[in-house]
Amino acid sequence: MSIKRKIPLIFCLLVFLILFTNNAFHYIRSKNQLLKYNEIVIKMIAKEVSFQVKNTKNSSLYVEDILGRDLRTASLVIKHALPARYQDITIEQLKALAKETGVSHITLLAKTSDDIIGVKSSDSQEIGMSTKGWGYWYEAYNQLFSLQPVSVGKGITLPHYWSGPIEVASSNPNHIDKWGYYYDGSTNYMINPYFRDKITDYEKRFGPWKIIQDFTKEEGILELTVFNPKNFGKKKEVVHLNGNKYIRISAQPIWYGKYTYQNIATDARQIKKAIKTKNIQTYRDSLNCKMIMKTFVPVFSKNDQPFVIGLVYDYGLIQAELVHELKVHILLSIAIMIIVLIVSFIFSRSITQPIGYIVEQVNEIAQGNFGKNLKLKRKDEFGMLAENVNAMSNRLHSYVEDLNQSKELIEYQAYHDPLTGLLNRRFFQEKLNPIIAHANETGETVSVLFIDLDRFKQVNDSFGHNKGDEILKIVAHRIKECFPVDDHTIITRQGGDEFIILLQNLTLHDTTTTAERIVNNLKKPYSLNGQEIYLSACCGISMYPDHTKNADTLIIYSDLAMYSAKKAGGNRVTVYSNKLNQSNIERPRLEAHLRKAIENEKIDVFYQPKINVKSGIIFGAEALVRWTDEEFGVVSPELFIPIAEDTGLIQPLWELVMKSACQQVSKWNAARSLPLSISVNFSARQFQEPCSMVHRVKEILSASQLPPENFEIEITESILLNNSTEIVQSLESLQKMGIAVSIDDFGTGYSSLSYLKDLPINTLKIDKSFIQNIDQDYGNSEIPEAIINLARSLHLNVIAEGVEKEYQKEFLLSKNCVEMQGYLFSNPLSKEDFEEYIFKK
Repeated sequence: MSIKRKIPLIFCLLVFLILFTNNAFHYIRSKNQLLKYNEIVIKMIAKEVSFQVKNTKNSSLYVEDILGRDLRTASLVIKHALPARYQDITIEQLKALAKETGVSHITLLAKTSDDIIGVKSSDSQEIGMSTKGWGYWYEAYNQLFSLQPVSVGKGITLPHYWSGPIEVASSNPNHIDKWGYYYDGSTNYMINPYFRDKITDYEKRFGPWKIIQDFTKEEGILELTVFNPKNFGKKKEVVHLNGNKYIRISAQPIWYGKYTYQNIATDARQIKKAIKTKNIQTYRDSLNCKMIMKTFVPVFSKNDQPFVIGLVYDYGLIQAELVHELKVHILLSIAIMIIVLIVSFIFSRSITQPIGYIVEQVNEIAQGNFGKNLKLKRKDEFGMLAENVNAMSNRLHSYVEDLNQSKELIEYQAYHDPLTGLLNRRFFQEKLNPIIAHANETGETVSVLFIDLDRFKQVNDSFGHNKGDEILKIVAHRIKECFPVDDHTIITRQGGDEFIILLQNLTLHDTTTTAERIVNNLKKPYSLNGQEIYLSACCGISMYPDHTKNADTLIIYSDLAMYSAKKAGGNRVTVYSNKLNQSNIERPRLEAHLRKAIENEKIDVFYQPKINVKSGIIFGAEALVRWTDEEFGVVSPELFIPIAEDTGLIQPLWELVMKSACQQVSKWNAARSLPLSISVNFSARQFQEPCSMVHRVKEILSASQLPPENFEIEITESILLNNSTEIVQSLESLQKMGIAVSIDDFGTGYSSLSYLKDLPINTLKIDKSFIQNIDQDYGNSEIPEAIINLARSLHLNVIAEGVEKEYQKEFLLSKNCVEMQGYLFSNPLSKEDFEEYIFKK
């Protein structure tokens, strides 16, 4: 063969070898580039989906908390709308109430001898439903029926209320419900309103479903699935209850997405390995007549269960792309062998350059730099790829902006009270420990002020929750007015009418001064729509490190101090002491001893004389309850009467005092020419059933043979504030019998001319705090004088209590107030001492 022919042959062979090598090299490089790009895209998708899943879980928990509190509000509305017995309630009532309160259904639960069942419900499948096999749910129901706080450690616990976690409804597994349970002992049933499928709808609307659908529309992405590694590949945890079977939400093997490319055994091993190694796992296989590549990305969270994102990619697209390129290069190599060197170089550049350009942009996207567009004017696959990357970048940019806005809103709502705009309980709990840790390092102090409004519940019940909300807004504004703009002051609303304030590096004196300023500011009248409402507040103070170095205990101590202020009459500031804690510990024992003392009639009645100072005549006495216990000794009424009110013992205690006092005075009057009258204090508990109370008073007076004209009831202003028709009618009935009605502690509550003018009242009793404030030169006498003038203008009798000084008596006489009682004349006396006192006069 001639050299002329050999040279072209050798050259062609050489060019062929060069082309072959170049094509092989290009094939391998392209494959690696595509796989690398695929890996970056998968990481980016997994990152976005995991963010959506975590965000959805956090948002769902927040929405679930809101639903739980909405259900408690609905429970209170339902309670006030329904009779106390479920036998008197109809299904139609429940359906109407469910529609009115905005809940899906209402079920009433009642106790049987060995179970708790659904007795009435707007959902027919809940009627007759047993709950005995429900685990901690059943335990929570029993605690509610026992009037104990729910302590199962799940859901939301509030006074007389528990909201269980979101779960599949055992009575109808086709739905996912959010339940609330309310029981305060006033009914023979537990109120159970619930929302149906609200969280499911929320997740479908705002959850990762949309982004999963969008990603699966992208070329090559066949399927996106979020797996539950705890249950995937294992035997299904089927629950059998009430004739139904279902899988609990927490036991679902797949949380989001579809699972059509099933390879359960292999996928379970890969998922387990991904969780164990915390690394991405990938394998290729042929499923559903497609060559696919499955990738499993583990996602971990500090405070939540880990999950795995599975992505199925059409590996056939990668192979098809590579084969297509190889064929093109081979055909071009055969057709243009002579110019292959030049063409191959140009062709190589034309391929590698856009790939590098696209990969560079994808890397930017992977680092979170969205919104930058590729400028690649091509109409081939790379041009389409560039357009898709641009579209993906723009879409992700929009997603991130929307998510950041949603995150800011959610973070604000998570840490702020929606009514007052103050910081909430969650913010306070998260900030307290770091602040205490900082104070521990610097030697500073931390003060906790626990504020609770006095008698706010009566205002809420009387004027409505809308007015109550307006008052809470004003209260929040007044508290903020007491502080300058200061980073060291944290003001939070804990819920209801409770507020907690955190102060840093103040002395006990400065803290107390600040608290008193707040209490005085809250005491000012509240004007709503031209109507003045009067409130006061109690404040408890605890300090770090003087009282405790534990954050939780610091809050408990301030709460104890606040309740001590309540017991002392309200409208005051109390600093925590060890004595308060001791009294709190002994309360259960005191309750048990008090119950036994009432049962065994070991309660004494003392009598404080009422004197007409002008004539010197003892015209009556006030019956005062006293208790001396074998273990605790003399127990103050200020301690055991609130216990009696909290435990329901106030009714038998009242009856015991009534019987004893009426029988004793009737016995004394039999030996006197001028009969005594006896006054007995009535609490709000007696007016809960006014008709029954009137009937019982008649029975006791008749049994003791005491004429109604010699009997007087003493009530507080808070009872009259309610001004219900039943209370007014009961007081009128008592007056028609000849019984007198007196307002005790007048001037310390909601003083209103309207009820003094219109309600059946005979006497105003001036509170002892006003009398004891009078100075020797008659200073601080404006309020007693105003009450005397008010009583005279309304043609009411007036009596002053707590008279201890001679100049106090002289002032009252100068204002023509002649009826008095107090230590100046006599202490409260036992029946033996009182008998000796009156028969000596």
